[in-house]
Amino acid sequence: MTELWNWRIDQVRPVEVYPALAEALGRVVMPLAVADPARLPAYAVICDVWQAPGEFATIVDCYGVPDRLSEHATIAALARLLDRNCLLRDDTLDAGRHLLVAPDGTIRPVHFDVRETDDGEVLSNQRLCTEADPGCRGWSQCHRSRWAPDTVAPALAAA
Repeated sequence: MTELWNWRIDQVRPVEVYPALAEALGRVVMPLAVADPARLPAYAVICDVWQAPGEFATIVDCYGVPDRLSEHATIAALARLLDRNCLLRDDTLDAGRHLLVAPDGTIRPVHFDVRETDDGEVLSNQRLCTEADPGCRGWSQCHRSRWAPDTVAPALAAA
């Protein structure tokens, strides 16, 4: 079985993502625009990388990722290789809540304001998910997550 991963990266050009992602995955990475399914190596991962407006404007979709690879460890390696913060969705249904993966490998929950546009979701107003924020206290969706408010974990522990 294969997985689909969707991430966002802070201030990086798409052309820089492909080689770093290949190194982080330890696999050939084929851009979606040139991938020919009939000629793909069995170990290749197909990726689409593009720019959107707002914060964390570089978007990465990875298709056909083997399920034995750890998403948390891979995105932590990518953040380190690019020296950029990366985002992935958390385990709640809150569209504005993500996991921030820093170049040092730490993962923590954060919130954004999300606005839908013709160009997709625009993220703005980044803030930590913390008990100090009234929206994260009590019965919020934040407490139903594996990533409770104020959680800070190394990527390898999160795998």
